[in-house]
Amino acid sequence: MTPPETTISLHAGSSSNRSTTPDSESFKKAIGENWARHVEVLPQPREQAAFAADRRRRVSVRYPGVRLLAPAGRLKQRANDMTYPFRAHSAFAWLTGWGSDSEPGAVLVFEPAGDTHEVTLYFRERAGRGSDEFYANPEIGEFWIGPRPSLRQVATDLGLQTRDIADLDMLLRHVPTAAHPTVTISEADPELADAIGSREPGAVIRNAGFARDLSELRLVKDPYEVEQIRNAVAATALGFSDVIADLPRIRGHVRAERLIDGVFNSRARAEGNTVGYNTIAAAGVHSCLLHWTRNDGPAVNGDLVLLDAGVEMDSYYTADITRTFPVSGSYSVAQRKVHEAVLEAADAALAAARPGIRFRDIHDAAMAVIARKTVEWGVLTVSVEQALEEGNQQHRRYMVHGTSHHLGLDVHDCAQARREMYLDGILEPGMVFTIEPGLYFQPDDLTVPEELRGIGVRIEDNILVTAEGAENLSAAIPRTADGIEAWIQQSSN
Repeated sequence: MTPPETTISLHAGSSSNRSTTPDSESFKKAIGENWARHVEVLPQPREQAAFAADRRRRVSVRYPGVRLLAPAGRLKQRANDMTYPFRAHSAFAWLTGWGSDSEPGAVLVFEPAGDTHEVTLYFRERAGRGSDEFYANPEIGEFWIGPRPSLRQVATDLGLQTRDIADLDMLLRHVPTAAHPTVTISEADPELADAIGSREPGAVIRNAGFARDLSELRLVKDPYEVEQIRNAVAATALGFSDVIADLPRIRGHVRAERLIDGVFNSRARAEGNTVGYNTIAAAGVHSCLLHWTRNDGPAVNGDLVLLDAGVEMDSYYTADITRTFPVSGSYSVAQRKVHEAVLEAADAALAAARPGIRFRDIHDAAMAVIARKTVEWGVLTVSVEQALEEGNQQHRRYMVHGTSHHLGLDVHDCAQARREMYLDGILEPGMVFTIEPGLYFQPDDLTVPEELRGIGVRIEDNILVTAEGAENLSAAIPRTADGIEAWIQQSSN
């Protein structure tokens, strides 16, 4: 029985209805000749190469005798022959140090070698000018998408052994056994996982444990990761300032939320790779919707804008920051009241953050404030103590989301870690997470006073655990009501 083909192919093929590229032998000869000699320049190793090598070493120790595959993933169809911008799987990026310049279809392989592994990065090698691929293939041809890195260049850049993707199929033809299984991350490249799983009996694929282990290893950031998150926060701060400065143009526009989204995205593209997630630019009653990303509404004087946005750097590390500001430049009495309550909850959560506490203790600190405020305002008819009982939680009607999540390569980082390592885990120096309490009073919520209906406020900061406590990486972005009003006033002058 011939094993199924597992060679990674990126050829989607061009539409026969659109293609007018000549295919005669004379044309192929004409286009394949008289090109300047290609000079291959080897880059200096990138900064993260040494950190990625240490990460691979730690992974190797956990899986003796097991072949590990970490795929980058493939291009995904958007429409017909159009694809979405490529983003490599975060586990692949973490293990290789390759970010926004990753090659689609690449696969990092840990091949058992005694008590350790030989690690090789497989990807599609550049096509020479003598091949018709460089001018006839719109997905990978250099005439279409520009120069592609060579195996030698990537090997030098990342400090990794590299081989052509065609060689991966030969490796995978050596069918693993139950004693020496192959483990991959199927969600990263389902087609590759299916191809391996369809081989002769004895092939073993495990996924959840590998993805879980990688998530847990990523909980504590190394110095390079912390630096990248700092850079992402700094770039995000510029994006927020851009939006505030552009408020005179934004106010009253029928699609003001789109303008906000676009202004921030422009900064994300200028300073980094793109946005780290779909920007939430929620004005007026949209501020009460937790993940409003349609961003097609107006923003008029009297409205609040809840802007939840983050810049993703070329390394893929992202920020995740929220500020809620008044379109007019001044909060109403009710808006300020809600904003200050949320700020108090955020400050309480930050004060609790330090090494040695449980991650979930941060949420509990914020919720104690939210419960107290809603009781004080007469929104709840029970006591604070009753509301905070695990079986009650009436105050959570007005804040149904959690207060914190880990942050890094993914905006919701390390999501496959076990509960005992994540929600019930103990804070350690080097962990980075958000603190983002909020209050959302829906416009049709009859349990709240009329003056509070339609007000949604979230304040979100990015926090680094240090040996002494915790550092608010985004503290420089105004977060108090007075500070935000002054920010808008200064920007309009």
